[in-house]
Amino acid sequence: MPVFDTPTQVAYTNARLLDPATGLDTTGTLVTTGEVITAFGPDVTPPAGATVVDCGGNALIPGLVDMRAQLREPGEAHKESIKSAGKAAVSAGITTLVALPNTDPVIDDEAAIEFMARRARQIGLTKVYPYAAATKGTDGKELAEMGMLSLAGAVAFTDGTKPIAHAGLMRRALQYAATYDLLVMQHPEEPGLSGGVMNAGDLATRLGLTGIPREAEIVLLERDIRLVEMTGARYHAAHISTSESVEIIRRAKAKGLRVTCDTAPPYFALNELEVSDYRTFAKLNPPLRAEDDRQAILAGLRDGVIDAIGSDHSPQDQDTKRVPFAVAAFGGIGLETLLPLVLELVHTGQLPLMQALRLITCGPADLLGLPAGRLAVGAAADLAVVDLEKPWKYDAKKSLSKSKNSPFDGRLLQGRVLRTVIDGRTVYQHDA
Repeated sequence: MPVFDTPTQVAYTNARLLDPATGLDTTGTLVTTGEVITAFGPDVTPPAGATVVDCGGNALIPGLVDMRAQLREPGEAHKESIKSAGKAAVSAGITTLVALPNTDPVIDDEAAIEFMARRARQIGLTKVYPYAAATKGTDGKELAEMGMLSLAGAVAFTDGTKPIAHAGLMRRALQYAATYDLLVMQHPEEPGLSGGVMNAGDLATRLGLTGIPREAEIVLLERDIRLVEMTGARYHAAHISTSESVEIIRRAKAKGLRVTCDTAPPYFALNELEVSDYRTFAKLNPPLRAEDDRQAILAGLRDGVIDAIGSDHSPQDQDTKRVPFAVAAFGGIGLETLLPLVLELVHTGQLPLMQALRLITCGPADLLGLPAGRLAVGAAADLAVVDLEKPWKYDAKKSLSKSKNSPFDGRLLQGRVLRTVIDGRTVYQHDA
């Protein structure tokens, strides 16, 4: 995958300019100078001496912002590394990744944050911003130094794939966060109810597998909203998967609480039937739910209750996936399928194009306070050229990720990234 030097000026002509932040949808030209956007619109002409890239009528959109990914480096670089994740991300138009803190060592000090930033700069692919652990070691016993970690560059605080289960500790985290206007992100799953391996219900019973009840998510989310009312903190629920979760968030927003949430493609594109043949690549956390829950997540996306979509990229190696279902690891890769699965919502009439793109560009960027996800003069030239209609079949064996554990292997998709640009540099060209 070639990474090209930054030309002085580049003019992207014959492009369908799409900016979800402003609603812009017009044919025109966008000009970058060095690392920033300097002009765009229907009446812009290429400057003399500029390198011209003809977009062929395809969409030119802001680079995607993936707000939830596990990069595995440091600690489990055999599953994924910042470089391999970066390659997979830019092939999918993702120019900004936000990494969960559950590495080894955990991102709970300034040195770990600096390591992530330095490695991403050295590699020069997608930009990486870290979450920091809300509790030391993500052990759920003692709060991390949130103020110091925020100054070091942490965009929010979460224990990643672990919930902050102790109510008193969560209250203290929210109180501290409220003082400094920090964001606390929760994996809503009550540990006392979550000892199973798939969604609880008739299918789990027929398969002879222990279930994780929907209430594991619902109970913890209800508790947390009460604590948000007590503290006035900013709170984000990650990858919600049940109909009740959508309604809990809806009611919290109606009360004026500073509550947001996201979901991931498996929870609007798949349901629990994917595991009926003990398919471990569809063993996810939270687990795939029943069809009624999937429809409720779609409704939450349509009416704006759900603020963003993240890939929930969770790479696992063969040793932890090609084993009996009950002992297989949770998780699926998701970087390369994020955009086409969101576009599937457009092609099937579930969402308008701009609303769908907002969920993976300016939506997550604004939520986390990141300078990304929009076309604007002076903004970083982080862009993707996309053929919105191009059909293709996803083959996980060809994934640029080190791991191949996708629940979408073999799925027919529509919408392909042709070129990705970061800070004015072309970092990916399809078939180049």
